[in-house]
Amino acid sequence: MAERKIFAGPRVRRIRTGLGLTQTTMAQALDISPSYLNLIERNQRPLTVQLLLKLSAVYKVDLDELQGGQGGNAGQLREVFADPLLAGEIPGDQELIELAEAAPNAANGMIRLYRAYREQAARLSDLAELLSREGRVADVAGPRLPLDEVHDRLQGRANFFARIEDAAEGFHTRLAPGDDIAGALKTWLKSEHGVAVRLLPVRVMPGLRRRYDRHSMRLFLSERLSPFDQLREIATEVSLLVMREEIAAELDALALSTPEARRIARFELARYASHALLMPYGAYLSAAQRLHYDIDGLGARFGVSFEQAATRLTTLQRPGASGIAFFLMEIDSAGHRLRKVGAQGFPQARFGGGCPKLNVHAAFAQPGQILAEVTEMPDGMGFLTISRTIEGPQADFGERARRTALLIGCDLVHRDEIVYGKALSPMSVAIGPACRLCERQGCLARAEPPVTRPLGLDEMAAGLSVFDFQ
Repeated sequence: MAERKIFAGPRVRRIRTGLGLTQTTMAQALDISPSYLNLIERNQRPLTVQLLLKLSAVYKVDLDELQGGQGGNAGQLREVFADPLLAGEIPGDQELIELAEAAPNAANGMIRLYRAYREQAARLSDLAELLSREGRVADVAGPRLPLDEVHDRLQGRANFFARIEDAAEGFHTRLAPGDDIAGALKTWLKSEHGVAVRLLPVRVMPGLRRRYDRHSMRLFLSERLSPFDQLREIATEVSLLVMREEIAAELDALALSTPEARRIARFELARYASHALLMPYGAYLSAAQRLHYDIDGLGARFGVSFEQAATRLTTLQRPGASGIAFFLMEIDSAGHRLRKVGAQGFPQARFGGGCPKLNVHAAFAQPGQILAEVTEMPDGMGFLTISRTIEGPQADFGERARRTALLIGCDLVHRDEIVYGKALSPMSVAIGPACRLCERQGCLARAEPPVTRPLGLDEMAAGLSVFDFQ
């Protein structure tokens, strides 16, 4: 069997410098030439079995330390350089391994610095929320990346764009799709723009949902997508053609600071327009009120998915013809909040959305089931929340499927107007905006101490949480 070569130059160098030895002195002790030791330390020669045994005998070195896996800190460094601020700086893992091998102390320092930065960013976000509750704006909490800027701008305003809504209703009326909006949109694309819609197998388009080929005048859709998502992609392409001016006007009104932020926001507005096209405002509001905001019923009525129907509920805020002010949040199984929108802006200060007791987290244990409950904030304000998982694109065999969960909620005063609220128990779940901002005592679900209170650990008594506070 071929002998595995061990390149451990940086480790040998650390042993030598830690003992205060020159290359000549160490080479003499190991019965090799200084030039050969120099090549070993530069990883241009491997360590032989004889040298490993010699190092262990002369300098009492642990052989496992010399033969250990490459780059002990490489995994943690990979997390650091996956941050959007540093993404693209390191083209591959090899440079991370080399950094972890050659300068482990510097790598550890970089990892600690990054974790401190993340901690400070989280604390700054929490403090900004506290200030916003008092009507003050923290300029230091401004967006740091184009995606953050877009999310902050969309979360802080009503999820309603009047120009797009009017244009979508007008086009839907002219299109007169009847019961086959997918067929009507495909026919319109072909007759008006010469664009044909084609489905492609995963092996042909492995990493894309949709691609428009200007040369062949074809719109390619991935077979990974559900029929609902395929329909939305077609509607998005139509919206970009029909509502170009309206989307541009709403984009200008957002007053974003960078071209990259504008590009991201244009995509979000195009998706908004696709929902407005598939579910025209007047018809959707009327159906929602008749069905008492039954999301599954609305999905069946308009031929859309649960996620699309739920998202559309957050947009019903036309002056003089508005529905219940719903808000929506989507998370993944790790608890990352992927998007937040609201009919009047996402209620960050009143609701927060960061409490681990929310039923959106429990939804992952019951895929496809609708969970509804009454929640109560520390100030007594109540909310009705509805949660359910949604499935991502079709996964290949052996590939882990993407599953996220939606939470859609509204003020509890609307409970009797909503089909989910009528069957609920009067008991409520005590929640908070987020652990860092919540001062509920004895919470079994608490994951972090509040930033507003000092810890109150007592050697003589232990509370229900490891983060007891005064």
